[in-house]
Amino acid sequence: MTRKHLPGILAMAAIVVASNILVQFLFGQWLTWGAFTYPLAFLVTDVMNRVYGAGPARKVVIAGFVVGVICSLIGTQIMGEYGPLVTLRIAMGSGLAFLTAQLMDVAIFDRLRQGKWWRAPLVSTLVGSSIDTALFFTIAFSGALSFLEPSNDVSWATEGLPLLGVGPIVPLWVSLGLADWLVKLSLALVALVPFRAIVAHLEGSRAAT
Repeated sequence: MTRKHLPGILAMAAIVVASNILVQFLFGQWLTWGAFTYPLAFLVTDVMNRVYGAGPARKVVIAGFVVGVICSLIGTQIMGEYGPLVTLRIAMGSGLAFLTAQLMDVAIFDRLRQGKWWRAPLVSTLVGSSIDTALFFTIAFSGALSFLEPSNDVSWATEGLPLLGVGPIVPLWVSLGLADWLVKLSLALVALVPFRAIVAHLEGSRAAT
């Protein structure tokens, strides 16, 4: 890892830290503010992949994973109204989801990099985002996985409610996950604009040196 990769590492670390903080603040009924910052991690990964290659992109992902683990460890020591801000299941879900989704993003992007400029970042981010949401919400809140942390009461997340307030009756965590996923999909499209601009700037800078 060289100095030219440092901005990517710092950007990833900043996004992970910000998301871990903002996830504590609600945005409406189904989301937190962290839902709007966390997807930017895919933008950082894709920019690194396009400009520097899959290897450096994976190293940035590992750096983000390490920062996330540190944030989780800190969160387990901070007591909220209902116990630690970060439970074992949340820590496990967050770490596994981040690492799996981001590495899948890198692999898919690398496979599609020779196609049209928008194809690799869009497809890799859509797939990675879907994996991330499915893994995190299932591991952290599904009643079927309560054996992972028997002392953690997630009955509030398994309460049956209309999907996003209007659909069929599903566990609350399913609505939370669906809302999170829809935000990720929307931002995957929006992020194509800064992706194009940042890549053009970095590639232009490399060509000039």
